Amino acid sequence: MLESHSNKALTTAFLLNLLFAIAELVGGFYTNSLAILSNGLHDVGDSISLGIAWIFDRLSKQERTHTFSYGYKRFSLVSALLNSIILLIGSFFILSEAIPRLSSPQHSNADGMFVFALVGVCINLVAYVRLKRGKTMNEQVSALHLLDDVLGLSSVLVISVIIKVFDIHILDPILSILITMYLLSKVLQNLKKTLSIFLQSVPENVDLPLIEKHVLTIPNVMKMHDTHVWSLDGESNVFTTHLVVPNDTSHEEMVRVKNQAKEYIQKQNVSHVTIEIGCEDEACLLDNC
Repeated sequence: MLESHSNKALTTAFLLNLLFAIAELVGGFYTNSLAILSNGLHDVGDSISLGIAWIFDRLSKQERTHTFSYGYKRFSLVSALLNSIILLIGSFFILSEAIPRLSSPQHSNADGMFVFALVGVCINLVAYVRLKRGKTMNEQVSALHLLDDVLGLSSVLVISVIIKVFDIHILDPILSILITMYLLSKVLQNLKKTLSIFLQSVPENVDLPLIEKHVLTIPNVMKMHDTHVWSLDGESNVFTTHLVVPNDTSHEEMVRVKNQAKEYIQKQNVSHVTIEIGCEDEACLLDNC
């Protein structure tokens, strides 16, 4: 079986990030650049996070079992949550380091900073573009790690030129704070979305009122209740509902109603549909009937 897009993207991102992180640690000492050294340490954390994402992504592709009847897709959310938490911790750490440097900027080798930053931007940008095309929360949150690196290294690139020409070192912590605040807002948005999926809220790309309105227009559908829709991983959505039909509805008509409803629902960003059909005088054991 061919490797999925998400797994290929995560593998590429992990390897590129890990190799460059090691190079940054060496380069940080060589150029005496605290900015590059700090970014290298940050990239090591990103590499660990991407490695976790890669493991969970492969795990999420396994078939369903008696223990996990929906399969392992939901496991990718665990990685998304862990990565979000790591990014939050990293962001606060960067802020704690950058704010004091407003009063005591650090001096570095501008030429060395420029070379490492330029190479780093190119490597992380390639990996970011690959992951950004993915649809799962795992890929989206992992892409944020790489965006973090691209923006951080871009600031180092600009600052290295300014230091070389104007010797204005205070721009380093200023840009670091601005970039971190921007990324912090993005991380919080993704964390909110991940927690929303964990709590089984209605997916943003599923219009539940529209589905209910359409299904109720199908001939012989008298009522639609106990309807639930949630997402397994931000991509695969699950839908269940109970339809009520007249007592004299034939078996063939029930099958037609179910197939017509299922066909429409599956077109509304839903991958798994379960429909129960009952007659109007049939006892309903559901609490909210």
